[in-house]
Amino acid sequence: MKMNFNLSEFLEKIFGGGKEKSLRTRIITSLIIGVLTAAIIFYLFLPPINIFAEGFWIYLLVVILAFSIPFFKFSDGQVSITDRNGKISKKIVGGTNKWIVIALLVPIAVLAIGSIISSPIFNARRYASIIEVKESDFAADLPETSEVTNIALMDTDSARILGNRTLGSLSHVVSQYTVSPQYTQINYKNTPKKVTNLEYDGFFKWIGNRENGIPGMVVVDPVKSSAEYVELAEPMHYVESGYFGDDLIRKLRFAYPTKIFDYESISFEIDDEGNPYYIVSCYKPRVALFGARDVSEVIIFDPTDASSEIYDVKDTPSWVDIVYDGYLATEKYNWHGTLSGGYINSIIGNVGCKMATDDFGYIVIDDDVWYFTGVTSAVSDDKSNIGFILSNARTGEYKFYSVIGAEEHSAMDAAEGEIQEKGYVASFPSLVNVLGQPTYIMVLKNNAGIVERYALVNVQNYSLVAIGTTQAEAMAEYKKVLKQGNIDVGGSDDTQETTVTIKDVEIVMLSGVATVYLKADDGCVYKGFLESDEALILIEPESKLKINYTDSDIDKIFIISSWEFSE
Repeated sequence: MKMNFNLSEFLEKIFGGGKEKSLRTRIITSLIIGVLTAAIIFYLFLPPINIFAEGFWIYLLVVILAFSIPFFKFSDGQVSITDRNGKISKKIVGGTNKWIVIALLVPIAVLAIGSIISSPIFNARRYASIIEVKESDFAADLPETSEVTNIALMDTDSARILGNRTLGSLSHVVSQYTVSPQYTQINYKNTPKKVTNLEYDGFFKWIGNRENGIPGMVVVDPVKSSAEYVELAEPMHYVESGYFGDDLIRKLRFAYPTKIFDYESISFEIDDEGNPYYIVSCYKPRVALFGARDVSEVIIFDPTDASSEIYDVKDTPSWVDIVYDGYLATEKYNWHGTLSGGYINSIIGNVGCKMATDDFGYIVIDDDVWYFTGVTSAVSDDKSNIGFILSNARTGEYKFYSVIGAEEHSAMDAAEGEIQEKGYVASFPSLVNVLGQPTYIMVLKNNAGIVERYALVNVQNYSLVAIGTTQAEAMAEYKKVLKQGNIDVGGSDDTQETTVTIKDVEIVMLSGVATVYLKADDGCVYKGFLESDEALILIEPESKLKINYTDSDIDKIFIISSWEFSE
């Protein structure tokens, strides 16, 4: 049995009238369907009402299609057009249908032509000039360090594990909320932190808790590998796990219908007083209609009361850390590095082409978060860097440092190979200046994602590797490795020297490493590692030693750099 349904005829029966009212009925039907479709799609998918967004033209195409439905009759699998006199025409283009097709072709043409004229093929040098990259001095910008306190060595996966464990110990919270997996790297009171907010644990938990809101957040110290739950002075009511009017993205879109923002790059941060905010970067194309999208403005949204302010990028408050996300920062450098010589050169020849490696780390410099990543030659087939860049996550500033050496993944392999029997996996490294030597520093994790070791690898000679159970231990071991490798260190050495009589010797296993503790007559304890210095086993109580040492993370416990028996 074949059934045909004509919406126009159905509505004509409802509105009354005959064939002479067919056009008016179709117009009314078109408005009803079109407006409802536009409203529903906008509410669900939240496209920006902005001609410089591809999503807007797709939205417009769907809306035009919805408005045109009443002018078509679908029967027997064929598209038919009903004219004003009720006659059926099989013509695809003609009359009213011609204008519908033209209307549908407009957004399609804009999308196609806009994508072509915005392409790097025709705008290579415009893409390349989006950023300026300053040649900088490594030693001047990154002063020597004896203790790493400005680098977030822990990656986000490990931060998630710590955060979930912290929340799991709070029974009154964990039953209703979950920890958001989206951690933001910030600088809080001159200390690197990773922060994230709690989220409702599903629709029904939102219903049961929406009046109380989100009570707290998780703050992870990526240097000390610790995490804590922090209760907020005022609960948050507008978050990504909210529904309907409590949904963060919907609240932002309704407040700023024309702004282009990437939902994935919205970051959760706290100001200097610990108040929560969402930082929303707004974008605009820098090339033609859609090309070279870059940050133009920043919305600072308060999730406790939905108040917000919008700033030009250059006026962003200094406490905000993440305006440009690391992926955009890397992409912009790749435009600069590969397209400066033109598009054809970026494909054939690659003269002067260089690009960033495939990941990035974080460094805190002068109260700002910077992205770090190495730079390789686009035509190089070996695993080496020609330098590295730092990119300011708030201002978008770029600095290039010409330091030739191993690329990050080679250094990671070297660190993993140093204790390969453990099966630990290295995180993406960051960079420090140790005695004037550019040095990768990273953590090594077990298969559960827990940090087990710290590693330092020389950038210019990645066979120089040091491992330690703490950063201080790894740093002391690395300085010893540099000296044993006859490296001409140009910086100052913070190693101190003393002569003591040993009162007690104890050997313990720490995370699988045989560690020697020497308690001296001065009340201090000196710490060494058998796997790097087997001669420590020869030390006995009452031995007199001359010890070179560096500070550790604990008062009155020091790390042995070198030692010898004293007469």
